[in-house]
Amino acid sequence: MSSPLAYPVFRTTDPVLALRVARQLVAVGDPQHAEVSADVELCTVPEVLRIREALPDAWFRKEDVEDWARDPSDPTGLHAGVHAPELSSDPDFLASHLPLWASMQYRAVGSIEDEFTALVGANIGELWWSSLIWPDVPDRGIHREANNARVSLLFNCRTQSLDEHCDDHTVLVHVLRGNRDGSEERHASWLAEQIGQSVIGPPQE
Repeated sequence: MSSPLAYPVFRTTDPVLALRVARQLVAVGDPQHAEVSADVELCTVPEVLRIREALPDAWFRKEDVEDWARDPSDPTGLHAGVHAPELSSDPDFLASHLPLWASMQYRAVGSIEDEFTALVGANIGELWWSSLIWPDVPDRGIHREANNARVSLLFNCRTQSLDEHCDDHTVLVHVLRGNRDGSEERHASWLAEQIGQSVIGPPQE
């Protein structure tokens, strides 16, 4: 099974500019079958209620392995995911399960990006575009790639683990891992060049 690598190619404190650059990168590929997904970590009750109201089609979940082990029956439904209209608005209930994650997955490109970017605020979040196709570039030794063609925009975080808060936003391009020949970085560099950017850091798994 192939394994992708993600290279950072742009960083800014302006989330709208970050989204613009991410969209430019998406447009380098074939977006015919592309989809976009979003995820945001919510650490306070007011933030959960704000996002619940603003994104009524979002799903809320709790990522707590220890909690799952204590009670695998998932009585709250928060491990499997709760649709926003069914999520309790009781502050005490929500406070006992923080942090919660809100997500929208595999939506039509262009349908959620602007609204999500405006709503994410200071929270750690991510937009990612999947099912792209990177083009064939024979003169650069770059082959058409679909299985690992993806773009990510990380809000208030620099790594895909989404576990360390920062005050800027990073765009990453995902490519197929090579065979220790540097082909993945050449591919990422070529993709970044198409929008006037360059690789700005080491790859992430």
